[in-house]
Amino acid sequence: MAKIIRSKRAKPVPVRTAPKKVSKKPVKAPAKAKAPARPAKTSIKASKPWTPAEVREAFTRFAKANPEPKGELEHLNPFTLLVAVVLSAQATDAGVNKATRPLFQVADTPHKMVALGEDKLRDYIRTIGLYRTKAKNVIALSQKLINEFGGEVPRTRAEIESLPGAGRKTANVVLNMAFGEHTMAVDTHVFRVGNRTGLAPGKTPLEVELGLEKVIPAEFMLHAHHWLILHGRYTCLARKPRCELCLINDLCRWPEKTV
Repeated sequence: MAKIIRSKRAKPVPVRTAPKKVSKKPVKAPAKAKAPARPAKTSIKASKPWTPAEVREAFTRFAKANPEPKGELEHLNPFTLLVAVVLSAQATDAGVNKATRPLFQVADTPHKMVALGEDKLRDYIRTIGLYRTKAKNVIALSQKLINEFGGEVPRTRAEIESLPGAGRKTANVVLNMAFGEHTMAVDTHVFRVGNRTGLAPGKTPLEVELGLEKVIPAEFMLHAHHWLILHGRYTCLARKPRCELCLINDLCRWPEKTV
């Protein structure tokens, strides 16, 4: 009888699987605390203020060097001075003078300026920046002078500031130069000198103006803004101050002065 052979089933061989790799991401080190910022250079405000004796000495020197300083805008009367100052915004005095010499020969009063008209005025001042807007303002202020002030330039800051194109600086220049008022007109030069020297630091022209009026002796105020403008224009230059020629370099508080 045939022998039946039963095949034995092979036991399943366990398959070994490779262990899962655990990704080891680099652990970021805790951020280092930022080092404290280095202290900025000593500001002008933090420097030692000028003493009254030093301020008097500075303006005594300015007065001795230039007893009768004059503004560089050419004019014939208070009206033409007002017009010249309005035209001088964002323009040089030399450029304004070149345009106003022929203009003032034909229009040196508000009535003549209005009669000239905006279109013809533009032709005279075309070489001055923003001449279209300025021509419009000059005609408008001339008409307002006729309508509200009898054709005369008013003698108060508020009234001058009410005229088209005229701001506080314009009013201060006119009041000082035309009427002898002790005002301080702060342009870019005066603003720079007031801050750089430490004489009257301020973040705005008004702050510098009020600071200068506070420290400058009354006897110097009539010419003070001219001395400071000329000093900023020809000596205390914006990019490269001429410290070696400066009349007040020993009094100046600027930490970067070269003398």
